[in-house]
This record gives sequence, C-alpha cells and structure tokens, in this order.
Amino acid sequence: MTKKEYQIEGMSCHHCVKGVEVELEELGVDSFKVEIGSAVVEYDESKFKDEQIVKAIEEAGYKVVN
Repeated sequence: MTKKEYQIEGMSCHHCVKGVEVELEELGVDSFKVEIGSAVVEYDESKFKDEQIVKAIEEAGYKVVN
C-alpha cells in the first residue's frame, strides 16, 4: 500500500474539494483525504499508477504541482 500527498493548484473552496473527491472515488483508490490545496491518497501500486491519480485530479480541473 502506498500513501502519497499531492499538492494541488487552483483549489479555492469546498466545491473544489468535492470535485477532486468525486474523481478519486470514481477511480476507486483505497482511501483519500482532500483539503484545499492538497490530497493524501492511499492506493495499491499493483492496481493503480501515480499517473492515474494525477490524471483524476486533473480531470476535476486542477493541476498537481509535485
């Protein structure tokens, strides 16, 4: 199990948080905690690649900066 924090640019409200949560939930990662400006995601590396998580965050309309 991998736990990684992503710094996210462009988030300014709880609506932004919800958008990222929806994308991560649809992706199916094990667990996540999203706050304005960041997300901590736990996932199984045999099921998900880091690029998939970054893409999910970007699908919500935000930019991952780390």
